[in-house]
Amino acid sequence: MISIKSNEEIELMRHAGKVLAEVHEKVGEFIKEGVTTAQINEFAQKIIEKNHCTPSFLGLYDFPAATCISINEEVIHGIPSKKRIVKEGDLVSIDLGVCYKGYHSDAARTHVVGKASKEKTDLVDRTRESFFKALDVCREGNHISDIARAITDYITPFGYGIVYDYVGHGIGSQVHEDPEISNYYTKDMKKGVKMREGMVLAIEPMINLGTPDVITDDIDGWTVTTADGKVSCHYENTVLITSSKPEIFSL
Repeated sequence: MISIKSNEEIELMRHAGKVLAEVHEKVGEFIKEGVTTAQINEFAQKIIEKNHCTPSFLGLYDFPAATCISINEEVIHGIPSKKRIVKEGDLVSIDLGVCYKGYHSDAARTHVVGKASKEKTDLVDRTRESFFKALDVCREGNHISDIARAITDYITPFGYGIVYDYVGHGIGSQVHEDPEISNYYTKDMKKGVKMREGMVLAIEPMINLGTPDVITDDIDGWTVTTADGKVSCHYENTVLITSSKPEIFSL
């Protein structure tokens, strides 16, 4: 069931998004060669709690941390660790959510640590741009499948793999709500529901340098990696559908 948010709910989510944007900005400044992913997680959680909010991901489906931190070939759901040290040239994806008075925001960023190859930096830039191509079609009356089409039309010419096993989603009093939002469009895809004013969506293209295929780690049961070991990138924001242009809560 798709939830249309009231003005009061939107205000709570807007505040959660504002805090989330601050967290991402400060985390981006904190990430550098030599820090551990556990240190990044602790740093982010302290900012969330300082703002009188709670981490949406901590304990969600029993996830053990406030942030998902995925490096290079890791696509999503990487578990922070004292043993995982950030290195020069890494792509570090930070996915996290903020909850304020029972309402959530969700956003992800991929950071380039120091100097990296043009191949990597292009992937980061193009993944981010694919989100904004999707944002262009986030208008009342358009269909959810238009988001997948916009991402696919932009990304396909580069030869990248668009992850199809994981999708974006609605968001509100729950982190994951209807509708599911695919990043990968096919001609036989159903149009899906029409976007309506008051819907709030977490749109999150996950783009791989190589194959779109992914695998889940057998040991921790969480970390999703590319099947071919090539790097991946993740970019996400929480978006409100309005009667005119969409509003991004997490920027």
